[in-house]
Amino acid sequence: MSSNKVLIIGGGPAGLEAARSAAELGGEVLLIEKRARLGGTPDSEGYAKLTHHWRDASEAMAELAAAVTGNANVEVKYQAEVQSLSGSAGNFTVEIAQSQNGKTGGVVESVNVGAVIVATGFQHFDPGRATQYYNYYSFPDVITITDLEKMLKENKVVRPSNGETPKKIAFIQCVGSRDRQVGNEYCSKVCCGVASKQAIELREQITDSKVFIFYIDMRMYGYWEPEIYWPAQEKHKVNYVKGVISEVLPKGNQLLIRGEDTTMSRPMEVTMDLVVLSVGMEPSAGTRAVAQLLGIEQNKYGFIEAGGSSGLDPVATSKAGIFVAGAASGPSDLDDSFAQAGLAAARAIASVRKVLA
Repeated sequence: MSSNKVLIIGGGPAGLEAARSAAELGGEVLLIEKRARLGGTPDSEGYAKLTHHWRDASEAMAELAAAVTGNANVEVKYQAEVQSLSGSAGNFTVEIAQSQNGKTGGVVESVNVGAVIVATGFQHFDPGRATQYYNYYSFPDVITITDLEKMLKENKVVRPSNGETPKKIAFIQCVGSRDRQVGNEYCSKVCCGVASKQAIELREQITDSKVFIFYIDMRMYGYWEPEIYWPAQEKHKVNYVKGVISEVLPKGNQLLIRGEDTTMSRPMEVTMDLVVLSVGMEPSAGTRAVAQLLGIEQNKYGFIEAGGSSGLDPVATSKAGIFVAGAASGPSDLDDSFAQAGLAAARAIASVRKVLA
């Protein structure tokens, strides 16, 4: 039996926008989220402000969630995951398991849907996953951009080792991105902008601090150049150093950064109070699991392969009736995620109506 219902897997930015768009197009939407709340990575990781619009992350995610939960055409199931899928476009049967009060097992429900949108997002690269990148797990004052984001949100940036306010702070770019050794050859797209945004926030919160960004090359997309990059340098006096960092070592009660200043072609050694690793994006465990479960193709990095048979549809997957939005298909910023989510919603509704016609 054909169904006009659209199933959306994932309640982060892309999933929320897809749900809102599909509902506004007149579709019946079922949104499932494995956590007990909506908001995705910006919520779970405690983001402070969003790049590049500088919106308060909690406020923005609450606004997106309210647009979904307040829509009569959308049903939201929390702590829910897909267990199986069968059928074809217009007539999928999906088994959904929903835990009760955090307990495993829970209730298993069979739902008939016409289309599926996968919006399962990404996870941040773990610097200690395979090799000890810059001694992340050895030295408490080596942190990641996600660790720093939580501090910025609380307006309390301190050195984890002693609780003191850092005065010299360094960002190291491309940690876990553009790296053949770990298998992530791609650029994660957002890290340069996020580091620059955070550098501005650091200078605002710790006015006597010196902030350095060590980079291979800065990659600013669209309006990030005038909105983030140039203000960081010209207004907030952030220091950008083109170079390759080879190691981070202890030196007294500080950290010694060793590397090469590639502009001057000479070795470089500087001491810092806090080192921030700009970790890249990888497919989330949920993205990998859902792709396997739904039987849709993944690329060699584990993201969902998008493009469809023509290669020209950025939200189509290898299976008709199943679409993808946001960082589940590769590194994406919020603008990308929202655009893909709107297109995925339109494609899903169109595919359902075509079957029902």
